[in-house]
Amino acid sequence: MAIVVNLDVLLARRKMRSKALAEAIGITEQNLSLLKSGKVKGVRFATLEAICRHLDCQPGDLLEYVPDQE
Repeated sequence: MAIVVNLDVLLARRKMRSKALAEAIGITEQNLSLLKSGKVKGVRFATLEAICRHLDCQPGDLLEYVPDQE
């Protein structure tokens, strides 16, 4: 996939567990896990905003474009 989700990197830098973030932003741990692994087809702006607000980051810190190898 061309879009890489760097949420696990941000969580590690902030020494935060996925469970704590999920509780703080009001989503399930399973949905957060799917987002971290990149197995989602989309993310709501409200969720992205909540993650950025809680982790004090920008959307570009979470999402990265990496061209597919052909």
